[in-house]
Amino acid sequence: MNLRWEILAGYGPLFLSGLWMTVQLALVAVLGGLVLGALLGLVSSSADAPAPKTPLARVLMKLARAVTLGYVTFFRGTPLFVQILLVHFALMPTLIHPETGLLLTGEAARAFRQEHGAFFSGALALTLNAGAYISEIFRAGIQSIHRGQTQAAYSLGLTHAQAMREVILPQAFRRMVPALVNEGVTLIKDSSLVSAIGLAELALAARTVAGAYSRYWEPYLAISVLYLVLTLLLSTLAKRLEAPAHLRGR
Repeated sequence: MNLRWEILAGYGPLFLSGLWMTVQLALVAVLGGLVLGALLGLVSSSADAPAPKTPLARVLMKLARAVTLGYVTFFRGTPLFVQILLVHFALMPTLIHPETGLLLTGEAARAFRQEHGAFFSGALALTLNAGAYISEIFRAGIQSIHRGQTQAAYSLGLTHAQAMREVILPQAFRRMVPALVNEGVTLIKDSSLVSAIGLAELALAARTVAGAYSRYWEPYLAISVLYLVLTLLLSTLAKRLEAPAHLRGR
């Protein structure tokens, strides 16, 4: 196997641009998925909370849990690649279209789709997918805290929201860190799927070089190293947030 690394020299800016696009995509998906997953996780774990006082609130809470269950089931049970295609080719034209867009129409919609359409679709699909997985991480993390702590918080006069914010979540979050890091690593790697809709990230950069030279070892090994560096950096930074060894398993 005779590797010709010199063929990558002229494509340095393309790889750097693809790396930056991958980082942006992963950051948006991780942050958006974290917010969405936290909200959905709180909803799905609310089955053990005191029932709302009014009938309407009880109905709305049951409806929210049912919607959350359906959402999580769909996004965890279908391929991410299909979700990306569904968002880009079905949801995007519904939301942003020059004539019939629900969010944006006219020339602004046309310009947005040309300049940011692929990034918007990819980030939205990854965020929705991450939200489903992170919601289960939050639900499991919350349920891992002994129920006696929640009952003690209620006995002190704290509401369910206050008990979650002041007592349960600070403990549960540190237990969630390893699973959240794994999800972040998965998102970084899965961002390569967005190249299918034309986003100029690392995978598309490698495909461009491979197509120009009909060489595959060099470009795909190069982006493999870049993905590995990103995931190792994330894992190293996240270790600082993990629970100390003497607190694990408690």
